[in-house]
Amino acid sequence: MKGRVSCRWARGKNSGNPIFMLYSHSDKNAAHLCARSRICKKKKRRSTPTQRSFWIVMVAVVLFYIIYNTRGGEVVTVPGGAPLAENEIRVHFIDVGQGDSILIQTLQNAVLIDGGEYSARDKLMSYLKGAGVDALDIVVATHPHSDHIGGLPSVMDSYRVGRLLMPDTTANTASFEKLLDAVEANGIPITVPSPGERFNAGLIELSALAPNTSGNSNVNNDSIVLRMVYGETGFLFTGDAEVNSEREMLDSGNDLRASVLKAGHHGSATASGAGFLRAVNPTAVVISCGEGNSYGHPHEEALERITAAAAHVYRTDLDGSIVMDSDGGVIRIYKDE
Repeated sequence: MKGRVSCRWARGKNSGNPIFMLYSHSDKNAAHLCARSRICKKKKRRSTPTQRSFWIVMVAVVLFYIIYNTRGGEVVTVPGGAPLAENEIRVHFIDVGQGDSILIQTLQNAVLIDGGEYSARDKLMSYLKGAGVDALDIVVATHPHSDHIGGLPSVMDSYRVGRLLMPDTTANTASFEKLLDAVEANGIPITVPSPGERFNAGLIELSALAPNTSGNSNVNNDSIVLRMVYGETGFLFTGDAEVNSEREMLDSGNDLRASVLKAGHHGSATASGAGFLRAVNPTAVVISCGEGNSYGHPHEEALERITAAAAHVYRTDLDGSIVMDSDGGVIRIYKDE
């Protein structure tokens, strides 16, 4: 086998597109890259400086791809819907108008992140019923703003809730008082998550990434941020976290990569910073906002950064509720057509 080089042209696993394969059997362990139209043969000649520079660049490109193209999981858009399989996680970005509500489901478990405004509670309750929810292992109140917690008391009064996650933040508002009343009336235990803490509900595993500080003058930066990884796919749920919280997450050194990012603060210009988007490296971004909302969400500055960072952008004000299924390898995004 000394000095022999063999090359092969193969096809991608799913796409059918040809890809390069690297093989080397030489005693110097030199890697040779073959093109389909050429036959590789060992030649006794010295490489020129130009040839050596070419191979150095090619190796650098391959290494860059391996290291940085690791957000994981293929994302495809398909019409209609499908029954949830035993090995799948379904994520619903529920259209509750100008607010947030996200349901994470498996056949056995369910987690709800935020509940929109009180005025959207009937829409939320109808959606949960239609999705077949009969209990919630975890409910998350990312922060005490009414467009995130207003509908949660109705949820707590209607479903068995295993525990509530909320930040170490209070608010002197009617919506926050109603939330606390519902928690007390239904005997729901409260957990204040710390960065790095994990919460499980069957296949669903959530890791807390923020807040890294509490008592922020801007309550949005007290938002609980959760990352869910399933196989090669990942989701990042950011509440209303803005650039200060994003900077703290970047400084923490935690892995922020995700196939799907829920944009912070409804696509506000004060969130979804360029550095944060580079670290998350999403294939798809979901913006939860209401049609014709008075805040102008999503802001043009944020949209420009998001569209530059992700191949797919979905908005509840334009697309309605958005449903994604992950089998750990591929994320299917369902849209009505």
